[in-house]
Amino acid sequence: MSQTQENTALDPNGILGGIRWNEAGLLPAIVQDENSLEVLMFAYMNPESLRLSLESGQTWFWSRSRGELWHKGGTSGNTQAITSIHYDCDSDTLLVKVVPEGPACHTGETSCFYREIPLEGAAAASAKKAKEAAAASGAQAVDVQKDSGRFAVLGELVRVIAEREVERPEGAYTTYLFDKGVDKILKKVGEEASETIIAAKNKDNAELRLEISDLIYHLLVLLQERKLPLDEIMEELSARHERPRRD
Repeated sequence: MSQTQENTALDPNGILGGIRWNEAGLLPAIVQDENSLEVLMFAYMNPESLRLSLESGQTWFWSRSRGELWHKGGTSGNTQAITSIHYDCDSDTLLVKVVPEGPACHTGETSCFYREIPLEGAAAASAKKAKEAAAASGAQAVDVQKDSGRFAVLGELVRVIAEREVERPEGAYTTYLFDKGVDKILKKVGEEASETIIAAKNKDNAELRLEISDLIYHLLVLLQERKLPLDEIMEELSARHERPRRD
């Protein structure tokens, strides 16, 4: 089968356009954590593994050493839920963003890229200068993984809520909300917002912490019910932050 035929079979609507497989019929795939932005691993996909990834919502790859398809986490349980797949300007490399269920590396490390080559001499001095310049310009020179990890629970909560909507496990509170529908969800959002206000007025931070947590949870349920991704909320907040201030 020719490359054009493979693309047509995989993508009858032509969404993938001119994807360029290499001579072996493979495409490099970089896997990145949706929440921390850490690069987790590098592997190869062929048309079949890409098709399986698109259909299942989990990563599948082609093992060059074993000459077979492999489902990431199929045996270990460390699966990767795909949030998006992008391809580069040359159409010959994929960027796969995921929410990992466990470590990406077979060693148990979060990322396969856990070993660092220390910079020396002029390179180390240049790196230090770049970090200092970033800090001086107002950027936080922090470890991205550690900083983003503070909010990883939001990504996990979004994933669980989405699963609850589909699977509807009996007895789960989230199932109850989806079964009752948007009016019930909105009612709970209103109640939690009111209770948050009361806790703040009472200057009770312990209670405020609980009420804000309840409010955020119900807002995430509302976003799922309305099929409005949390990413779009984050993009809107980012856009507002970047807008020039008015005098």
